[in-house]
Amino acid sequence: MTLHKIMFAMALTLAGNVAIAAPTSSFVDFSNGAQGWEGTQPANGIGGSGIDTSMGNGAPSMRTVINNFGIGFSNSTNQNYLGDYGKLGSVTIGLDIIANTISYFGQNVSRNLVVELRDYANTPAGMPYTSVWFDLGSIDATQGWQHLSVTIADTTAAALPAGWGGYGSSDDADGPSLPDDRTFADVLSSVDELVFSTYVPGWFYGFTDFDVAIDNISVSAGAAEVPEPSSYALLFGGLGLMGFMTRRRSRRDPMA
Repeated sequence: MTLHKIMFAMALTLAGNVAIAAPTSSFVDFSNGAQGWEGTQPANGIGGSGIDTSMGNGAPSMRTVINNFGIGFSNSTNQNYLGDYGKLGSVTIGLDIIANTISYFGQNVSRNLVVELRDYANTPAGMPYTSVWFDLGSIDATQGWQHLSVTIADTTAAALPAGWGGYGSSDDADGPSLPDDRTFADVLSSVDELVFSTYVPGWFYGFTDFDVAIDNISVSAGAAEVPEPSSYALLFGGLGLMGFMTRRRSRRDPMA
């Protein structure tokens, strides 16, 4: 391979190292449809989820009315929420939520809402997925619309940040956890589904009457990674050397 081709290949490689965030900053208020978001649907055809225009908060919203162990709102098709979160400098995930009713055998109760980032491609035998999750807070019928969110300051951290949990280990004697060979950053680098759910990993629930709506889902990405200054120096130095070698060849060989 000629020096010219070597330097060109090196320049392309260095240029390709400029990271582009896989998920992007996004905001959904359901005025343009569901945009990939789905709510809990019943097995027996009673109740379910859909876009509703009666809930206020700058309607429409996505509403679930159902008797079930728990509810969830998920997105596994909209690329704005999927992919390599590790390519983001930081990210804030949030939503607005209202619980009109959460009733267990006629008694008003509260449920915690978690946000969970799931990876279906790297799982131990017998487990559906690995995930990292965060308890956003409590919802109940007394609070009206509220905004819940969490910020991941470092999407490349290996250890679980404070307040975060893991799921996917087949050994859950001490509660849900990540498999031994997976880190927080591992899961964030391969997110296949983003979920807001009342199913807190490690807890069990009885049938509960839910009437809950969500709105204004947001993912606010931090700055994307850029090459280190040394990488820029190599890139432009390589391009400069290519130009220098080309000029030398041109002076020696008019046919070059």
